[in-house]
Amino acid sequence: MSQTYEFFELPETHTLSIRTTTTVENLSDLIGSSYGAIMQYMAELKEPVVREPFVIYYNLDMQNLDVEMGFPVSRKLPACGEIKSSSLPIGPVVQTTFTGPYEEMAPVYEEMGQFVKDNGHETSGISIEYYLTGPDIPAEEQVTRIVFPIKKSM
Repeated sequence: MSQTYEFFELPETHTLSIRTTTTVENLSDLIGSSYGAIMQYMAELKEPVVREPFVIYYNLDMQNLDVEMGFPVSRKLPACGEIKSSSLPIGPVVQTTFTGPYEEMAPVYEEMGQFVKDNGHETSGISIEYYLTGPDIPAEEQVTRIVFPIKKSM
């Protein structure tokens, strides 16, 4: 597998999101219900979707995933119950775009981590996936942007 990677600075990005823990088996349903709740709240606020939805993975423990699911928004918005006003991690990141089934992303994660190390950096330990296509297309055509925040050099 050979991906193209690029470094850049992730700017401040306001979000509405839900953070929780789950198992990998329940992740898909949780993402769907969370996105639905957030989109309903955004409709109540008359706020449009400004960019693609994301999931932040704070760990990769498949039986106790710490995840944050949400949407970038145009400005800081009020929280509502489990839906929180948040922001994406600011600072240096590396990213790549993957086309294919979610289940086949593990080698990309490994290769991307090695790319970061080979370029003298260290990942922060979290990853962000942006879903550029919806769930209604064939798995082999799904497009996901994968972003690793990296630690700033001292």
